[in-house]
Amino acid sequence: MELGSIFLILAVLVIVGMYLYAPFMTRARKTSTNQTHEVSALKAERDRVINALQELDFDQKLGKIPVEDYPEQRAELLKKGSEILRQLDELEPILSSARDAESRIEKAAAAKRADASSNASELSDEELEAMIAARRKQHKSKSAGFCPSCGKPVLVADHFCPSCGKSLK
Repeated sequence: MELGSIFLILAVLVIVGMYLYAPFMTRARKTSTNQTHEVSALKAERDRVINALQELDFDQKLGKIPVEDYPEQRAELLKKGSEILRQLDELEPILSSARDAESRIEKAAAAKRADASSNASELSDEELEAMIAARRKQHKSKSAGFCPSCGKPVLVADHFCPSCGKSLK
């Protein structure tokens, strides 16, 4: 046999081997993709539970929830959140596995509460009023409607239409 025919046979065998091995590679990719989707869904559910905990705490502070129902509902949400975190730990190991799942969800809810309350308390009433006045002034200077001649938008400061030149006053 010639050397060229041996290389041709080897090339054909390599191509056939790659063709036969392709389904095994696809299956491995599908498994990792399914796991990624499951992790994403669990993280979204974790965020929903944290938001529900925040809303429950807020409603309890406002007195919307009876005092006797609050601990039961909170415990149920914490249990649900801890189960979600356990599932996440199984799929995606976290570096600090020593922390308890319930304490982690409590800390996350407390952090979100702290963020929400700190953003609201940073501005004083005077600063807020100044921001509102500036916004109203900016809004008034933006648009005065449309040109009666050509229909293009015009500003309050315009005496003539910037598009067609018609007098606006």
